[in-house]
Amino acid sequence: MAKEGVKAREVKRAKLVAKYADKRAALKAAGDLEGLDKLPKNSSPVRLHNRCKLTGRPRGYMRQFGICRVVFRDMALAGKIPGIRKASW
Repeated sequence: MAKEGVKAREVKRAKLVAKYADKRAALKAAGDLEGLDKLPKNSSPVRLHNRCKLTGRPRGYMRQFGICRVVFRDMALAGKIPGIRKASW
């Protein structure tokens, strides 16, 4: 499980990206590289990293569900995800 600070940092980055999205798009369209350079580093969407909503795990992230593969498997086996069940043939 990821540290709480790491998860909080990722949430903070997501808020900054949303806050500066319009301004960043306008500066890019105008070709103002100096203006882009003055924006906060964490306002760039490239710096975001997908993390599991429950554990904060950065690897094995499944976009469709917003959780990592480990949590997905546990929840699927417990029947907590509708329409998902273990395959057997």
